[in-house]
Amino acid sequence: MELSFAHLAGILLVLAIIICASLYSGRRVRSAADFSTGGRSSSPLVAGAIMGTLVGGSSTVGTAQLAYTCGMSAWWFTLGAGLGCLALALAYVRPLRATGCTTLVGIVGKEYGRTADMLASSLSSLGMFINIISQLLSAVAVIAVIFPRLGQWPALLAAAALMTAYVVCGGVLSASLVGMIKLLLLYLAVAAGALLSLRLSGGFAQLNAALDPASSWDLFYRGFGKDAGAGLSLILGVITTQSYAQAVFSGRSDRAARRGALISAVMIPPIGIGGILIGLFMRVNYPELPARLAFPQFVIDFLPALPAGMVLATLLIAVVGTGAGLALGISSIVSKDILPNLPWSGRERAAASLTFNRGCIVAVLLAACCLSTGALGDVILNFAFMSMGLRGAVIFVPLTCALWLPGRVSRRWMTAAILAGPLLTLVCGLLPGFGVDPLFPGIAASAALAAAGLLAGRRRLRTRLQP
Repeated sequence: MELSFAHLAGILLVLAIIICASLYSGRRVRSAADFSTGGRSSSPLVAGAIMGTLVGGSSTVGTAQLAYTCGMSAWWFTLGAGLGCLALALAYVRPLRATGCTTLVGIVGKEYGRTADMLASSLSSLGMFINIISQLLSAVAVIAVIFPRLGQWPALLAAAALMTAYVVCGGVLSASLVGMIKLLLLYLAVAAGALLSLRLSGGFAQLNAALDPASSWDLFYRGFGKDAGAGLSLILGVITTQSYAQAVFSGRSDRAARRGALISAVMIPPIGIGGILIGLFMRVNYPELPARLAFPQFVIDFLPALPAGMVLATLLIAVVGTGAGLALGISSIVSKDILPNLPWSGRERAAASLTFNRGCIVAVLLAACCLSTGALGDVILNFAFMSMGLRGAVIFVPLTCALWLPGRVSRRWMTAAILAGPLLTLVCGLLPGFGVDPLFPGIAASAALAAAGLLAGRRRLRTRLQP
């Protein structure tokens, strides 16, 4: 279907609002510190920064895609994300901010040394990079509906350019302000789509009658181990991802940061329900449609032209915001944990750091484009869940021990834990027919090595105290 002038007008209107907000944020950035942490955000801005990154292609396009094939189990991305924000608010906000560090990897490195720092930096960045690929793939799915004749490479480059424009000017400040605008538009879009899908189906009862209950409403349709593991991956991924920690660090106070995380915990799960209803409606009415096109095709076929254009642009910005926020997180890790070790003077380092942050975002997005071609687009959410699990396996155990068991775990054992957790997660994830989410053995291995390091530390302490 060719888009009308009204479609294009709606798309351009939303893109203009987002770009203007990003440029406005960029005028307030004067240093790398402003770019990476902000440091003066209210609760709504903290929530905007969290949800602007966390609620993206996987929560909308990807959720509708998975619901098209697996029904209610697609809720685990947004449900797990909400639970992760709740855990972040209740348990981690105050300890994280009390460390005085600006990156999660910095907290781990401060406690366990440079080797642990470098391993955690590299592996955590890899996890975020995988999720950037999933966001690019989601963006291509939306762009394919808007411009069906556009090839994959032009679509990837267009998505990367939008991600760059989203965050490269204003950093965290841009992610916060644009995230709030994006979330408002996204809520309106998902709510309108969900209500319309129910009305067109003749109500929930009629939609339910047209579906197979076993494959539609089972929260553990893919198996308890897989779906529960997916939820756990999201919870740990939220706690251990630099992008969400940056939002917490940007809060003007502990109270503002905690409230921002709590707002996110309440507002994220309902978005998934809307995506699920749309995906199930499209399964009934378009049984031959490629699953990844469920949400954008619904918008094109069933919404009036101007609102449809605005919703398509909102879906695109949702994807763009997540990819941009993750790229910002990678640039912050590199800037804060690697760049300060270079032999530059203070002022030169500050200027180069701001330039490096922006240049790193562009480089990361271009590299992700190169790895997003081919058959990778078939299952968008698999990449997001893998990414979250990998980040959790890398950072969760060492971060938790650094916050609540400082000085008690041997550095050597914790370095081994940082390496073993993600490696086992990746190996198990590649095994065909592996019945348990690979995050479980990864976290178990990391926790076991950390426990061994705790026992080793206690033995050394007893040896020193003996007369």
